[in-house]
Amino acid sequence: MATNYTKRILIADNSTDCSNGNSMAAQSNETHILIIEDDQGRKEFTLENSLYSIGRDRECDIHLVSQFVSRRHATLVKLPRDGDSDKRFYYRIVDGDVKGKPSSNGLMINGRSKIPAHDLKNEDEVVFGPQVRAIYYLLQRDATQTGQTDASEYDITLINPSMTEDNED
Repeated sequence: MATNYTKRILIADNSTDCSNGNSMAAQSNETHILIIEDDQGRKEFTLENSLYSIGRDRECDIHLVSQFVSRRHATLVKLPRDGDSDKRFYYRIVDGDVKGKPSSNGLMINGRSKIPAHDLKNEDEVVFGPQVRAIYYLLQRDATQTGQTDASEYDITLINPSMTEDNED
């Protein structure tokens, strides 16, 4: 029963084609980052693709180094925000693989255990097992910034050239 439930969560709301992740990221003022801490240290992933596999298997998009993590522990799915004309999106993390097979130990998200799926928000913490966790960051740039700077950002002091010359009196 849990297998079918997980599978439904993964594919629900995925009717919009998100396969062209780069164009959506280029139009958005958001950057999605996943910081992983495992037995080999800390790794940073900038998320742009429509689908990521996470687990111990070396063929996973995000490889976790720990004996306590399932081979295909979780899946990240990129979904469009409803009614958003800016082409912004979010990521949903789902326990298990794309076929709906759940991981052995499940996911703990923000201290709550055995979560089958969760729409990630800024600074969410996902624990895959002992000493293996991820923190998700959603960084937003100000849409009004165009690369131009305001003159008030600079301290401009005008110096009269005669002030720099030594007076030999």
